[in-house]
Amino acid sequence: MTEEKLRIAVLATARALNASGINRGTAGNVSARCPEGGFLITPTGLPYDEAKAGDIVPMDTDGTWRGTRGPSSEWRIHRDIYAARAEAGAIVHAHSPFATALACMGRDIPPFHYMIARFGGKDVRCAAYATFGTQQLSDAVLVALQERNGCLMAHHGMLVHGHDLKQALALAIELETLCEQFWRVLQIGEPSLLPDDEMERVLEKFAGYGK
Repeated sequence: MTEEKLRIAVLATARALNASGINRGTAGNVSARCPEGGFLITPTGLPYDEAKAGDIVPMDTDGTWRGTRGPSSEWRIHRDIYAARAEAGAIVHAHSPFATALACMGRDIPPFHYMIARFGGKDVRCAAYATFGTQQLSDAVLVALQERNGCLMAHHGMLVHGHDLKQALALAIELETLCEQFWRVLQIGEPSLLPDDEMERVLEKFAGYGK
C-alpha cells in the first residue's frame, strides 16, 4: 500500500471509530505501520471529520515527523508497540464509554466470558496510570500488553493492536462490547469466572480462529 493510500485508510479508520460511538471528538488516536519503516498516526487536536489525508502524520522511530500537523500526543505508545511487537500493523486507542468507566476503577477484566481470550490471555489487564503523552504511560501500556493485543489504561481509556487497520478497529469494538457486558454484570453483582483450564482450551481454539 502506498503512503497516500495508507493515509486515507488511517483517516477512514479514525472516522469509523467515532461513527461506531466508541470514540468522540478529538479523543483517541489511530496509527498504521509503514512497509518502508516508521508509521502514520492521526494528528493532535484535529477533529477527524475536519481532517484530510494530508493531515495524517508520518513518523520515524526516533520521534521525528513530517508535515504541518503535529502527531497525537500518544505517539510514544504507538512507536514503542511497533518496536516491541512485530505482529502489530495498526493501533487504535479510544476513550470508549464502558472501557473508560472500568479503567477509572483501575481493574482488570477477568474471564467472565470466554471471548476475553480474543485478547491473548485469561484476562484484559489495566495499565497503571501515568500522565498522558509521557514515556511512563507508554512503559505502563507495554507491561499490560505482554502476551496481549489489548488493554485498559487506568483513568484514561483502552488500546488494541491488530495485524492491520481493519482488525484493529474490529478488536476495539469487540473490547468495548466486552466492557459493556462486564459493566452490566457488575450491576447485578460479582460474576462467576471461567476456570484457568477452560480458558486454556479457549485460547487453543482461538489460535486457529479465522485462519
